[in-house]
Amino acid sequence: MSTQDQHGSGRHGARPTRTRLLATAGAAALLLASGLAAPAAASAAQQAGAAASARAGDAGRAARAAGGADDKQAGKKVLTVAVAQSVDSLSPFLAVRLVSTSIHRLMYEYLTSYDPKDNHVIPGLATKWQSSPDKLTWTYTIRTDSKWSDGQQATAEDAAWTFNKMMTDDGAATANGSFVTNFAEVTAPSPTQLVIRLKKPQATMTALDVPIVPQHVWEKVGDLSKFNNDKTFPIVGNGPFVLTDYKPDSYVRLKANKDFWRGAPKFDELVFRYYKDQDAAVAALRKGEVSFVAGSPSLTPAQAASLKGDKDIHVNDAPGRRFYALATNPGARAKDGTKIGDGDPSLLDERVRHALFMAVDRKAIVDKVFQGHAVEGQGYIPPRFSQYFYKPTAAQELAYDPAKAGQLLDQAGYKKNADGKRVGKDGRPLNYRVLCHATDPNDKAVGKYLQEWWGKLGIGVTLNCLDNVTDPWLAGKFDLAFDGWSVNPDPDFVMSIHTCAARPQTPKDTGATDDFICDKTYDELYARQLAEYDPAKRADLVRQMESRLYDLGYMNVMAYPNAVEAYRTDQIKSITTMPSAAGNIYGQDGYWSWWSAVPADSDGSSGGSSSTGVVIGIVVGVVVIAGLAVLFAVRRRATAEDRE
Repeated sequence: MSTQDQHGSGRHGARPTRTRLLATAGAAALLLASGLAAPAAASAAQQAGAAASARAGDAGRAARAAGGADDKQAGKKVLTVAVAQSVDSLSPFLAVRLVSTSIHRLMYEYLTSYDPKDNHVIPGLATKWQSSPDKLTWTYTIRTDSKWSDGQQATAEDAAWTFNKMMTDDGAATANGSFVTNFAEVTAPSPTQLVIRLKKPQATMTALDVPIVPQHVWEKVGDLSKFNNDKTFPIVGNGPFVLTDYKPDSYVRLKANKDFWRGAPKFDELVFRYYKDQDAAVAALRKGEVSFVAGSPSLTPAQAASLKGDKDIHVNDAPGRRFYALATNPGARAKDGTKIGDGDPSLLDERVRHALFMAVDRKAIVDKVFQGHAVEGQGYIPPRFSQYFYKPTAAQELAYDPAKAGQLLDQAGYKKNADGKRVGKDGRPLNYRVLCHATDPNDKAVGKYLQEWWGKLGIGVTLNCLDNVTDPWLAGKFDLAFDGWSVNPDPDFVMSIHTCAARPQTPKDTGATDDFICDKTYDELYARQLAEYDPAKRADLVRQMESRLYDLGYMNVMAYPNAVEAYRTDQIKSITTMPSAAGNIYGQDGYWSWWSAVPADSDGSSGGSSSTGVVIGIVVGVVVIAGLAVLFAVRRRATAEDRE
């Protein structure tokens, strides 16, 4: 539910965290600003940089202390990444925040992966795959050169156990359950053959965003809904890195997997260090205490501008894969019909939701908050994914029009009283509680504009800025909330979180929902796109789903922020973006950035081969049904998030 907590952000990019929250995937990539800042912004940036430097000493020392031994250990090449989001869980069955799902991509292999150049599907744990003529049975060949970090062979049995656990255990289905709801049976006839039988055709069979875990380790776990995978280290995995140490709200430490089948990373260690204060993280980058800074979910225009003039620092600007939105509590309910939380009942009126939509000046948000480093919001999926990008028609568009917004509120029965306050028939003034992320400066800035814009309509706004918005979000104790997800090339996941099935079974359970929406028309469209194998027809159905979301007014997409992040060139010689031409580094659909990163003092001869050469080599021989390779480009978040 959130741009950072995929439930992104985390929610939520990816399922719950918000960044479900999201959501937290989410969901799941950081957005940053792109382009040069205006002179005023540059000045503000320098001031912000100075202020950050002034207080960064204590923050930096605290971060180093929290990280245990100094990251720059003698003889080791260590890449330290400053992140503005804490880990929600180290269990791939539970995690939905972007930082968590990004780390899981480093720890565990997925059946398929995606080429960093253009996101087309390439082998992962599976070397090839094919479907039966009726598209109901999929057979994957599992590679023989992937080993778990404890020395045991990774096999089809591990994949079958992972999927079957998600199919039979609600706790295991928390984060990624939507991928297996249509599975009828999963078997492993041999160590190298995985067979998935479906109830009906499913167009995401090469975009299953599910980390495969070692059965011999995880079958010993009792209650997966409560197991966070954070007590015993190192954690057994088969990805490019092995997680060796973790301190909540402080750091995650991983070491290079020298036996990784694609080749070992060139950095010996990778550390994700949490900074609650983004200015302090930027200051740490300037001082060389960290190698890379991703944002919250992005660097602010001022921070990015201030860094562009610094020696040995490169600012990466790219079109974003995230959206920045306001989510509305739709009268949250569980699947059993039980009401969840205390959302304001006025928001059940579509006219009220549309009025709030039309009283938000998206252009002002892009110009004044993002300072031009974003694109004005329209549909649910960012323009980076052109085949799925949706724009409302002229007749449908809820354009900025405060006067029309006021008329809609009058029609809905919420007229101004003598004090200029909008009140209902019960005489109670409208005052909305808006959840925001305390670590995201954009939330606070936009929140002030909401107080101004909605205040002119006679509506009160109370900003509830928290370090962790997950609990009140899942409990439905909010009226509106800042939301955002990292969207993957295949949009299935971020679309699934708005289905009726994504809601929790009861108020005590955790669902995969982003904002508790349940609309039969939307669900029918979702089912049709999931079973549609023709790329053009499926894209059209996805756009129809976006149109439905837009009309409902529960999701107000305000902007698509650019991806802006920074790293030290005296510590990192080169690193892969995704897509390679102009893409993000943090929060990728894969592990390409950290796996490919070359230390500045390296001659390039150690570690794994370059990502470009490896990717070209592994594309050869992929077996897919004719015409499907392009269709199944990728996965969620965001994840999520991602929420992510």
